[in-house]
Amino acid sequence: MAPLRALRFCAALALALLPAAVRGEEEAAGDCHQFTNRSCEECLKNVTCLWCASSKQCVPYPVRRILPPADLCELRSARWGVCWVNFEALIIAMSVVGGMILIMLAVCCCCCCKKKSKKPDKEDERAARERERRRVRQEERRAEMKSRHDEIRRKYGLFKEENPYAKFDN
Repeated sequence: MAPLRALRFCAALALALLPAAVRGEEEAAGDCHQFTNRSCEECLKNVTCLWCASSKQCVPYPVRRILPPADLCELRSARWGVCWVNFEALIIAMSVVGGMILIMLAVCCCCCCKKKSKKPDKEDERAARERERRRVRQEERRAEMKSRHDEIRRKYGLFKEENPYAKFDN
């Protein structure tokens, strides 16, 4: 899917930037056919032309189609833009690059999901530590309050001793 979009984009860009495409296909066809049986470099100087390496023909690029039809030129023999890349290799390379990008995105998404699932664990640990600190502080406050209350009871004689006969043991 990605190679087709890239090729469609290249074709649309060529149409937008080139005045030869605006002149019409007949005029562009005349320009391209004069380079037949010459070299690929000469043919591709006009970016509206397509070089077919198997038949050594220079034909106008079929702008209404993304890929050149098989009756015009086979994909492995078709050259457009540069002579060293054919359409078949371009499609394969774009597919590989697109697949690698999709795999990298999937790996990144998986890594992000794993990190997000670990964060609540850390938050839970932090909350548990905080609860433990609060509990310890509360126990300390209770013990402090109990000792204050016991002192006040002792001061005013309200404290009940554990053994009321302890005074008389002497």
